[in-house]
Amino acid sequence: MQNHPENVIQAGELVKMTYKSGVYIGEMMEMSGPRAVVKVLAVIKHPEQGDLHNPYDPDVPMFHERRALSYTEKALAPLRDLEPYAGEVPDYRESLQHALHREMAMLDKLKRWAERGLTQLEQLQKEYK
Repeated sequence: MQNHPENVIQAGELVKMTYKSGVYIGEMMEMSGPRAVVKVLAVIKHPEQGDLHNPYDPDVPMFHERRALSYTEKALAPLRDLEPYAGEVPDYRESLQHALHREMAMLDKLKRWAERGLTQLEQLQKEYK
């Protein structure tokens, strides 16, 4: 997200917010120093699962479950993670379901890619003998 001067986004305005690997549409409630309190209205991108410091590693000691922020939940986000939002705000439940399905489809595609890669490497392993 881009940095925006504090005077660009005012309380009551809609924002797009990145928060712990999720992306949301919300209403800016108030400024709190270099952060803002944002009320969640919709989900654009569901948060990622697992250890963010070791992406795509299923064998980490703590594989984190990240739930999307709830409807009207307030989050304290750095101003740099906010940008003005001018579109229509979708229904929260529908946006959550769409974001969840997009995240699941992305992981399924990654899983299928890994399976095809393993199949090809196994074939190469036979040929290399």
